[in-house]
Amino acid sequence: MDKILVTGGLGFIGSHTVVELQNEGFEVVIIDNLSNSSINVLEGITAISGKSPIFERLELKDKSAVQNFFSKNKDIKGVIHFAASKAVGESVQEPLMYYENNLNTLIYLLQELVSKPDSNFIFSSSCTVYGQADEMPITENAPVKPAESPYGNTKQIGEEIIKDTCKVKPNFKAIALRYFNPIGAHPSAIIGELPIGIPQNLVPFITQTGAGLRETLSVFGDDYPTPDGTCIRDYIHVVDLARAHVIALKRLLNKKNTVNYETFNIGTGVGSSVLEVINSFERVSNKSLNYKIADRREGDVISAYADTTKANTQLGWKAKSSLDDAMLSAWKWEKNVRKL
Repeated sequence: MDKILVTGGLGFIGSHTVVELQNEGFEVVIIDNLSNSSINVLEGITAISGKSPIFERLELKDKSAVQNFFSKNKDIKGVIHFAASKAVGESVQEPLMYYENNLNTLIYLLQELVSKPDSNFIFSSSCTVYGQADEMPITENAPVKPAESPYGNTKQIGEEIIKDTCKVKPNFKAIALRYFNPIGAHPSAIIGELPIGIPQNLVPFITQTGAGLRETLSVFGDDYPTPDGTCIRDYIHVVDLARAHVIALKRLLNKKNTVNYETFNIGTGVGSSVLEVINSFERVSNKSLNYKIADRREGDVISAYADTTKANTQLGWKAKSSLDDAMLSAWKWEKNVRKL
């Protein structure tokens, strides 16, 4: 049974990935500083999978703590790196915090991994690396344009750091998964997206508004050059995304990768506007959502949805769930959390 380290493993995507890893028989160690997650998620993971992962509360910005962890855990076979700050709007306001947290933590991890005889690394990247792409859908060969936000820039720089490391360290293999927009929750409604404070992402704001926690949902702009004037994104169910990490990890462990550094778009291949997501929620919840049109938000691109051909064919992964499936699971999770 291979031991896998998952950084940020109590977060939204991390926790669902830990469940999928444990269901596949991996032994999982979670590192999380609990800055944007809850220790209660550990109980949820255990309840779903029937296994309790090893948990260590650790600050990855502390280089000596990272060194100490790896000196005690020499049998780590692979690392899935989620731990990062991820709100576009916040990154525009707090760029230095984002550069420190997202880049220093990555560097400290890689410095430990490259000294191992065989290292397998899955990087949580993002479609933000493409900026405002010229053509839709976006392929992995689309040019990486200047980032629209410091958050997007940290993902671009992070990929460059990993790629440069792969060039000079043949024992180090990495896959960057460029996610589009993860939404939804585990079908059990035991774990899901639980942002601390005001949600930075659309779907938890929708479900919290539906649950009565938020009075109004703001739609940032209705004058974009799209069919209904609102931004278009590729919304992928978090369980589908979690499965992609397990498949990518197995690709490296089984030495199926074609080169030391690979990138894959992880999305559905379908673009949905903000208003279409709202309509989907209203459809699956039988609730009318109170929303208003607000000014555009700095850092938002107009449209982004994936060409998933490479992931489908080379990685052997394909999204299974629809937008309605994802919105229904998100609503079930919200109702469970709020005891509605």
